[in-house]
Amino acid sequence: VELDEDEVVMDLGERTGHTLVLGTTRVGKTRLAEVLICQDIRRGDIVIVFDPKGDPELLRRMYAEAKRAGREKDFHFFHLGYPDISARYNPIGSFSRITEVATRIAGQLPSEGQSAAFREFVWRFVNVMARAMVALGRKPDYQSIYENAVHVDQLAKEYFIYWLDRDHPNWRTRMAAMDPEVDKDMRKQAQKTGRDLEAIAILTFIREAGLHDPIADGLSSVLSNDRSYFEKLVSSLYPLLEKLTTGKTSALLSPDYANTHDPRPIFDWMSIINKGGIVYVGLDSLSDYEVAGAVGNAMFADMTSIAGQIYKFGQGYGQSATGVARKICIHADEFNELIGDEF
Repeated sequence: VELDEDEVVMDLGERTGHTLVLGTTRVGKTRLAEVLICQDIRRGDIVIVFDPKGDPELLRRMYAEAKRAGREKDFHFFHLGYPDISARYNPIGSFSRITEVATRIAGQLPSEGQSAAFREFVWRFVNVMARAMVALGRKPDYQSIYENAVHVDQLAKEYFIYWLDRDHPNWRTRMAAMDPEVDKDMRKQAQKTGRDLEAIAILTFIREAGLHDPIADGLSSVLSNDRSYFEKLVSSLYPLLEKLTTGKTSALLSPDYANTHDPRPIFDWMSIINKGGIVYVGLDSLSDYEVAGAVGNAMFADMTSIAGQIYKFGQGYGQSATGVARKICIHADEFNELIGDEF
């Protein structure tokens, strides 16, 4: 673009320390990113690109470059604006510690002033639900977290029965022999708190029998609160989950693993790294910046968790067939739309 052009070279070792490109509109930021991305694809690196607005030229160039480099099968396309052809991805389905599920969800809620206390309530509530779901053999996703948040009594009842059947097989006989006065008090409590009668009945038996289990104790503390009062404490959770479970977005972020008729692939970051993938993420932020921000934050939080595993366990993660550890190159256009505590 200049009369006296010159080659611009950057040592690849410098890339580890991150590169920030600043500039006003139409000075070529995305086109520069395009050059770097294409070089990374040609080099055989793992390439992950976040494009909040969704630049079609960048997408086409990435796909074309992957095809020219013989890596077409490695290319994955995720785009909130094109749910019918997008790959699917569960931002909270992969974790090394169960507490990460609550952190990724609660981390997107306001944390200034009085909001911080409510965020802590949400974190604990989600953590209790996630622990119960995993114990019952279910993979957490936004849809199931939302359903269980609204009907936590049902989740508690299912877990109580699972735990008691496993550890205390004769519990039904003992429960049937409870004092009638206890049964009367239990019905009053269920009516007063607005909780499910059967869940309160089992909870009453657990307390009378002096039985304890870490997950059951957490669920017990939730059921002990008046339903309407408790929902006020965690009310900030519901609008966030509404954003992530409405319309076709829900099927992208809460994929049905059992549906064999859905041809859209499901990916996670570890599988992408292990097989040397190329991923384009379009968040369609111009259409709905709230959902775009939430999904982008969740993806970065998930990626940070993977980075933590690689830090702990070394370069066994993401090796190619030749045994040479691949580089992971992450490019984020319009990064101001994505940056948060996760980064």
